[in-house]
Amino acid sequence: MDIDEFRSHAHQMVDWMADYMDRVETLPVRAQTAPGDVDATLPRTAPQTGEPIRQIMADFDRDIMPGITHWQHPNFFAYFPANSSPPSVLAEMLTATIGAQCMLWQTSPAATEMETRVLDWVRQMIGLEDGFHGVIQDSASGAILCALLTARERVTGGDANENGLAGGPPMAVYCSDQTHTATEKGAKIAGYGRQFVRKIETDAQFAMRPEALRAAIVADLAAGIRPACVVASLGATGVGAVDPLVPIGKICAEHGIFFHVDAAWAGSALILPEHRWMLEGQGHVDSLVFNPHKWLLTNFDCAAHYVRDPDALIRTFAIDAAFLQSREGRQVIDYRDWGVPLGRRFRALKLWFVIRSYGVERLQEILRAHITMAEDLEQTISAAPDFEMMAPRVLSLINFRFRPAGADADACDEINERLLHALNDSGEAYFTPNRVRGRYAIRISIGQTRTAERHVTAAWTLIEDTARSLVSAQ
Repeated sequence: MDIDEFRSHAHQMVDWMADYMDRVETLPVRAQTAPGDVDATLPRTAPQTGEPIRQIMADFDRDIMPGITHWQHPNFFAYFPANSSPPSVLAEMLTATIGAQCMLWQTSPAATEMETRVLDWVRQMIGLEDGFHGVIQDSASGAILCALLTARERVTGGDANENGLAGGPPMAVYCSDQTHTATEKGAKIAGYGRQFVRKIETDAQFAMRPEALRAAIVADLAAGIRPACVVASLGATGVGAVDPLVPIGKICAEHGIFFHVDAAWAGSALILPEHRWMLEGQGHVDSLVFNPHKWLLTNFDCAAHYVRDPDALIRTFAIDAAFLQSREGRQVIDYRDWGVPLGRRFRALKLWFVIRSYGVERLQEILRAHITMAEDLEQTISAAPDFEMMAPRVLSLINFRFRPAGADADACDEINERLLHALNDSGEAYFTPNRVRGRYAIRISIGQTRTAERHVTAAWTLIEDTARSLVSAQ
């Protein structure tokens, strides 16, 4: 493809992209295909000769788009959002065109220096104190792994990197019973072992109980197990649990334990001064992560990872190789030493575009609107005679269930599972299941870029109508 052809096709692609953004609300939210439907349309072998872009795009529309779940649909209430926005998309186009591999300052000075500056903008936006240094990871899961590896090296004095874990006493990781599975997965990868992940009980608000954490640490010390890392949550995935950083941080400081905070979703709400109470106790925090690619209008992947001691991170990951050496040396940051991958995309550009295009005030308005929608929906659910909240609302996250008169707990589990499947199969909205204290719940996360009050109102009408139709059909 020559440049003139590229130019022509690129203009057509931009028109397709704009049309998609304009019409996405008319599409089924969740893909309505069955397993294997898309695969059945794909040839069994690769083409031997090139095909025209026009034909490729026609096949894309016909065969691939029906199998796409539309995360940018305003009726997407599942999981947490993976938001996009026009400025972010434009920046991604530039990133793809430039095609820079930003592992070293020398391989793209602008990418490194922009990442440093933009991450400091964000640090100030969320109220994180001076002394934290930022790096963009692919995900909060990747940042948790970085924290676990850094904690491992701290507790072993760097010996694990040099000599491995064989023969040494076991190390323990502590998190709440609400913590994202990324902590357990990271502990497996980092060599702690699943059996040494301590899931600490939570209180009535689903927050980690500090006294239970202390008891677990004391018990491990008595058993010859080394406490290495505590992972606290700000906005845990299931019910949005917020762990108390003040008492947890004091316990970590007392025992010299690395303290990581996973704020993957709720961290975006820290741009709102009224929600910065979640960061009280940050003085003992060693690292924190949140994902602008969830709720801050920035395309996946973009996780803002902050560390208090970047040298500890670098000691954990740095590898000296002749082909990676540069004359700038310690004068610059080489982000390839700040995480697992050597190769790095120019992720800071889209975050820069988003912050500059919207400004802090507009971003705050959007998040406040989502939270207000959730507050209104919470009131509606609480007032409905045959529905109930299953956990306190946190920011824009709701867990509820349908509870028809006379139904016992097991019957409620069964009917809510059927209700969720019926809602999602309709294509009109998309929700996810949850278990709250062992009982089935339907989880609503409000936060898609284009979601407005009318979408939440329509979703609730759909829920009520579908629930009552299930009961009348029995």
